[in-house]
Amino acid sequence: MSLPVVIALRAEQDIALQHRWYLENADAEVAERYLMAVDQTIQRLAAHPELGLRRHFQSMELAGIRSFQAAHPFEKHLNFYQLSDRLSIERIMHGSRDLPHRLLEDPDG
Repeated sequence: MSLPVVIALRAEQDIALQHRWYLENADAEVAERYLMAVDQTIQRLAAHPELGLRRHFQSMELAGIRSFQAAHPFEKHLNFYQLSDRLSIERIMHGSRDLPHRLLEDPDG
């Protein structure tokens, strides 16, 4: 049984910004494949929420957060999420970023 999914505003903004980046720097097909990979990853996590790694950041705001890579070919993008009685997608961003700081920033900031 899958958990209900909630996508935080920051995660929605992350997705929209990355989609727009692919539209501007690749093409519409790549941008659409990105959206499909994000959706596929979220559905997989809803069905198997323990797949992700527990992350250990110093900030209390990030306590309990997990991450799981996006579906192929976007594996360098990480889905950051919290678990309770639902799957709460908090952020989606490239894994090479300064994660402890970027996870707390506004997506467009």
